[in-house]
Amino acid sequence: MKPKVFWPRKPETFYSASKPLADAAASSSSPVHNASLHASPAQKRAPLADLPTKTLLRSLFLTSAMASPLLKPSIAVLKYVVDSKSPLLSPSKNPIMNYILRATIYNHFCAGVNETEVRKTVQDMKTLGFKGVILGYARESVAKIDGAGSHVEEWKNAQAIEDRAVDEWKEGNLRTLRMVGRGDYMNIKFTGAGPAAVEALARGDLVPPPRIKQAIIEICEATAAQGSRFWIDAEQQIFQPAIDAWTIDLMRQFNRDGRVVVLNTVQAYLKSSAENVHRHLTLAGKEGWALGIKLVRGAYIQHDIRDRIHDTKADTDRSYNHIVESLLSRQSPFQELQDTKFPDARLFVATHNAESVRRAYSTSRHRILNGLPTIPLEMGQLQGMADEVSCGLLAEYRPESDDPSSGKSPVEASVFPKVFKCLAWGTTEECLHFLLRRAVENQGAVVRTQDTAAAMRKEAWRRIGLRW
Repeated sequence: MKPKVFWPRKPETFYSASKPLADAAASSSSPVHNASLHASPAQKRAPLADLPTKTLLRSLFLTSAMASPLLKPSIAVLKYVVDSKSPLLSPSKNPIMNYILRATIYNHFCAGVNETEVRKTVQDMKTLGFKGVILGYARESVAKIDGAGSHVEEWKNAQAIEDRAVDEWKEGNLRTLRMVGRGDYMNIKFTGAGPAAVEALARGDLVPPPRIKQAIIEICEATAAQGSRFWIDAEQQIFQPAIDAWTIDLMRQFNRDGRVVVLNTVQAYLKSSAENVHRHLTLAGKEGWALGIKLVRGAYIQHDIRDRIHDTKADTDRSYNHIVESLLSRQSPFQELQDTKFPDARLFVATHNAESVRRAYSTSRHRILNGLPTIPLEMGQLQGMADEVSCGLLAEYRPESDDPSSGKSPVEASVFPKVFKCLAWGTTEECLHFLLRRAVENQGAVVRTQDTAAAMRKEAWRRIGLRW
């Protein structure tokens, strides 16, 4: 019988999404920061004050539309454009269509079509105060075998298509890597390597096919040499056991000597997520490698087996927050680790949920300031989404000055939140499927989108009141 997971009973620690972030510091004169974990710091500046006006207005327009009845017909129109074979609706063939898409949704959700544009977007994000970026190539691998012929010819065609898909996937990731810097991330999907990868993952192969394995190793070596990192995205349940096996093998090889190059993704909406994290911790502890976990809620509820997913959103929220708090406390979220110590580990909290972000950062800050054992924490949100969460966190804890007389200790200065933005790049046509998913995601999170729209309106009125 499997051990039961007991959720922590701490109702007083749950934040209101509308409240400011918590400050753990009691005073600069006290050696122990024993103030309430949820005490709020004084608001120093508006959460969206640093957002460029052009970005603010575009976000206000788009989020207002996405929070209104216009979203459903807009998704239908975008889906029609994505599925259409007409050259009139193709951004690569119709410059007017390309201009319309770029001026609206593309420029809001995507980083650029080439290295020059992407590098500018990356620099813009870092200028806003973000620690770094996570960059992914939006192109999706589609492989089809056309025409009829002999079985030998069909096999040769299929093999050539599979090899080409792997090579294009590798080169796309290496090209993406060249656009980011030290400490930045890439995000990688194994299924992007084409039909050979999809078939191997669906079979549950514990080792990737040779050509794919060699491509993965080359990507890992280049990433490590550059001082960057990447995470492997979670995918549908049919693929996930093999994805975990392939990724754990990469962590065994490359997450050594205090370096974490590879992170695996855990989906907290799965009932098995706490046990899965426990398995990762146990393997890393016993085998002596560093564990990297990127935690998401989940994105495949329409495709995955429903009874493997938590029954309610509240259950998923509790699962997510429980895993975060356990890891930040250097504990397994499932049961006590047996015959091994807690390993060297890193946690990336990837969520647009304001409460989860606040809880994670406040817990991390509290433990660091009080000298309690913890692990490094990073957080991130998608470009064009949840800016009130990520920018708000940066604004609330932005140091007022570098003057030592400001009263902040080196420890306090070191706990400034490490917030990232997740970017996608590619031509307008390559990004169409990505953009459609962003629209559908907003459809499934109307309350969150309404919160973003309200935050944008509040900032717009603030600027009008101050400047006009």
